[in-house]
Amino acid sequence: MNHVLRAEHGKRIVVIENEFGEVDIDGELVAFRETGDEDIMLLNNGCLCCTVRSDLVEMLTRLVREKKGMFDHILIETTGLANPAPIIQTFYLEPALLDSLRLDGVVTLVDAKHAEMHLDEVKPEGVVNESLEQVAFADRIVLNKIDLVTEAEANALEYRLRTINDLAKIGRASMANVDLDFVLGVGGFDLERVQDQVLEEKSAKKTESHDHGHSHAEGQESCDQCDDHGHSHDEAHSHSHSHSHSHSHSHGADEECEVCGEHGHSHSHHHHDDAVGSVSLSLDGDLDLDLVNDWLGLLLNDRWEDLYRMKGVLAIKGCDERYVFQGVHALFEGMPDRAWKDDETRSSKLVFIGKDLDREELQRNFEACRA
Repeated sequence: MNHVLRAEHGKRIVVIENEFGEVDIDGELVAFRETGDEDIMLLNNGCLCCTVRSDLVEMLTRLVREKKGMFDHILIETTGLANPAPIIQTFYLEPALLDSLRLDGVVTLVDAKHAEMHLDEVKPEGVVNESLEQVAFADRIVLNKIDLVTEAEANALEYRLRTINDLAKIGRASMANVDLDFVLGVGGFDLERVQDQVLEEKSAKKTESHDHGHSHAEGQESCDQCDDHGHSHDEAHSHSHSHSHSHSHSHGADEECEVCGEHGHSHSHHHHDDAVGSVSLSLDGDLDLDLVNDWLGLLLNDRWEDLYRMKGVLAIKGCDERYVFQGVHALFEGMPDRAWKDDETRSSKLVFIGKDLDREELQRNFEACRA
């Protein structure tokens, strides 16, 4: 946040801090300061810095009402123990924000030197490891303090982060000096960008990855059949565990370790069976919309608390357009996308990020939705 507030980046950004006193801003950088329930400072680089002493919705509403036209982006910095989900849901469930603000993405800053210790922390049963949770919700991950670890350590940590969240893009930084274009304009909750991001991620690395977003409360889908829809369910179910073990690998002279990227020797890695992880599924051919609705409806009803994010592109029988959707816990929405091309294989892709996911069960239920 200090980098954002000090740098001459030419962007007009509002930074909302939980604790204003934590931000050390030199006096000469401050153009003016307001008094009132919240402190709002306008800096010479065009950024606004605010402190939250009341409800977040009230602060955001006030900014839109009183400072409209003075900023292009809002960055909200939560505490290190915060669960991102309630803030995400705020932008979809608060009528005062729906017409004026759009949620762009979740950025998680990871301490490369100490992250493993926090990711490995064992919590009491029923309590989620906050570090795993924050990685799971991210659209962008900034691997910080990269100068304090070796290349092999950084590669191994990045590999682990990808097993937890296969949707997020990962960038590296020292002293949190990150390119703002990496963390702004993410489009992590933009449904219209889902398919492009799926293809982009798939071609960049042989994994399934997507970004998208929006949300409503209750609804059905159509499309001919395929129109907008949304679900919201309230039942809870939760438990958490984590354990790990290690073993060594032997590589040939030119063989690259998939974990750390090193070549040609034997070495050991600590392998982790994290409770939180990603499951990517794909299926050629058309799906039956009613079967998909029934399956996802039951899944959200039974496992909504364990499903952190869910994204996908579907080929629905009888629909000329691709159907894209995303979900955050019980919030779920989708819409028709562009038409399928004549030479394009009609196929469906899903990515789930959550706790204690059963890949075989998800794949089995997915295949049961074939038309």
